[in-house]
Amino acid sequence: MSLPFAVLVVLVALLAGSLYAAAEADPYKILGVTRSASQAEIKKVYKRLAKEWHPDKNKSPEAEDMFIKITKSYEILSSEEKRSTYDRYGQTDDTQPYGQYRHRHSHFDFDEAFFNFPFNKNSRDFADGKYALHFDQYVNNVVPGSFKRPYLVKITSDWCFSCIHIEPVWKEVVQEMETLGVGIGVVDVGYERRLANYLGAHRTPSILGVINGKVTFFHYAVAKELLKQFVEDLLPQRLVEKVTDKNQLEFLNSWQEINKPHVLLFDQVPAVPLLFKLTAFAYKDYLQFGYVDQGISDTADLLKQFNINTYAPTMLVFKENIDKPADIIQAKGMKKQIIDEFMSNNKFLLVPRLVNQKLFDELCPVKQFHRRRKYCVLLLTSDEESFSPGNQAFLSFASTNTREVLRFAYVYQRHQQPLCDVVILERRNAAGKTLYKPVTAWNGSEEDQQALVDELERLHKDPSILNYDATLPELNNEFASMFIIRWVYSSYDYLTEVVDDILHNNWREMMPLVSLIFSALFILFGTVVIQAFSDSSEDKQTKPKGKDGLKAENGSPGGASRPPKKSFVEVTELTDITYTSNLVRLRPGHMNVVLVLTHASKNILLSKFAKEVYSFTGSVTLHFSFLNMDKHSEWMHSLLEYAQEALRHDAHDDHQAANRRADYTGYVMALNGHKKYLCLFRPVYTGEDADAKSRPGSRDDHPPPPPRKLMEGTLPRYYVPAWPGLDKITPGK
Repeated sequence: MSLPFAVLVVLVALLAGSLYAAAEADPYKILGVTRSASQAEIKKVYKRLAKEWHPDKNKSPEAEDMFIKITKSYEILSSEEKRSTYDRYGQTDDTQPYGQYRHRHSHFDFDEAFFNFPFNKNSRDFADGKYALHFDQYVNNVVPGSFKRPYLVKITSDWCFSCIHIEPVWKEVVQEMETLGVGIGVVDVGYERRLANYLGAHRTPSILGVINGKVTFFHYAVAKELLKQFVEDLLPQRLVEKVTDKNQLEFLNSWQEINKPHVLLFDQVPAVPLLFKLTAFAYKDYLQFGYVDQGISDTADLLKQFNINTYAPTMLVFKENIDKPADIIQAKGMKKQIIDEFMSNNKFLLVPRLVNQKLFDELCPVKQFHRRRKYCVLLLTSDEESFSPGNQAFLSFASTNTREVLRFAYVYQRHQQPLCDVVILERRNAAGKTLYKPVTAWNGSEEDQQALVDELERLHKDPSILNYDATLPELNNEFASMFIIRWVYSSYDYLTEVVDDILHNNWREMMPLVSLIFSALFILFGTVVIQAFSDSSEDKQTKPKGKDGLKAENGSPGGASRPPKKSFVEVTELTDITYTSNLVRLRPGHMNVVLVLTHASKNILLSKFAKEVYSFTGSVTLHFSFLNMDKHSEWMHSLLEYAQEALRHDAHDDHQAANRRADYTGYVMALNGHKKYLCLFRPVYTGEDADAKSRPGSRDDHPPPPPRKLMEGTLPRYYVPAWPGLDKITPGK
């Protein structure tokens, strides 16, 4: 009986332990909500607890464990599927006992962790390869694409143990975000160190967001809900306007002022869905977006007016007629592809106003093929009240003539170049060449409409009736004055982000910004104090009088307005010691003129270089250096990757270039460290100093004195995304 009794004791102990763990892991108890709590209540409690227990703000020893429990609990209760599973069975598929969460991550299980750890390229997660980013991809695809959608980028490495821990959450977030339209990228530091440094990611794992070309780092615990909130916070704040019975007329009536259709989404959730926000960001240049919460009483009239079905999300597009939607879509599970197609079909008003050249190019594209030709019917009018009947008649005419080859638009005469009252045109090339035919003076009468119908019928049968040609100037941007408003909004978003970083992120990340601010204040204060003391001391001193005194002090009469010219040329060598001060951190407005030479040609070229640039030594913004190709050829090759056009010209002009392609001896470069560009002068033999050909190390095409046009700014500029690193200029051991 002793053995069964022992087994019973063990089973009871295990059962008690599991019950204790289940009680400790109860997400309802952790968040302090009832089982009947709504999603809004759960989200409100979660935000309060997350702020209270965040490890960056709460220094209690148990803060990290409690924050993880809160986050995991919210992940379960915020998902209807996981919540339902937990209510039925007391756990979900991925539920872990929270008390063991940290222990599981800190303990190294040899059998599992060793064989699953990605020690080499072949064992890395295959999904990461799908999203792998290279430097060129980031610059050419991600940055331009980030003006239409945000990107979520993970920085990882083959030798990163912590990367394994975040992988399950990352996969789940990627699957959900990608279906919503968020761009995904993965940067492996072992293979793309250059891109990681360019992004400012100096540790793994790191997660960052890119939007409008701007990089923002994610600083919180890697949890699904926090990452989703991070993506949502990347988006501008004023993408979608909340619309109710009180402001719906004001919202819809602004179509003429902003020259855009309006989109209204009706749904039952109080917060604007992330998919709709992402859509609004992608089509912000074409459409104005509003959201109607069906769950509040202030929207009852809107629901009744447009006969909205409250059981499924509904999207309406309004154009010139605000009483009746121009298009409608309704579905329980709206997919991104369906929404994109819906938006693309309704990007323009029925008769939009030509407010800039970009809109003109899209509405009236240049003819490419006969079957794709588009004809534009333009009305030249005014926004004055007296023109309103004619404008309305033109709109009515366009609504009854909806052939695909015709596009109707109007132009305000006071904003754009005058044409005529009504004109039919076809664009022939991007330079502005256009074939057109003036039709009639337009006042909206039946005679005018019939005359326009006749001309369109003739055009359909015979395109050659467009017998006039002209070159149209580029249209003025009527919304250019709104730049200040957009700048204020952008500044507000940036300041909000900075304040949020100061309040919530760790101070180590903020130290560079704080240091920069205090340094600027210190320099400003010191400059004011020194200037004040110097002014008072100068008042007490007597100024030297007479021409001799000026000559003695400045070296020449009237020389006080510019620094005295040096009696020598200071040329320093560009090495790993002087690299930062002479190039990377060169002050704004300063240039470093660099001569490329070798050990053998050093003395010859330096003497010629010094003789030529001596007249420029009076300028404090010019610095002179030389680069030894025998020691730093790798750095030179890396830099000239950005000046391939100049090298191609060099190869074309010189028939011997193929034999000495890597010989840059005698080249002169002007490097702007602050604006990151270079100007390149290539040596061409002019017949001078013929004896130099016989000297050791001299080139057959011995360079002339360094060109003055390099100083005059007449050479093309080649921009460099980032100066080659110190490892390129440090000579090999």
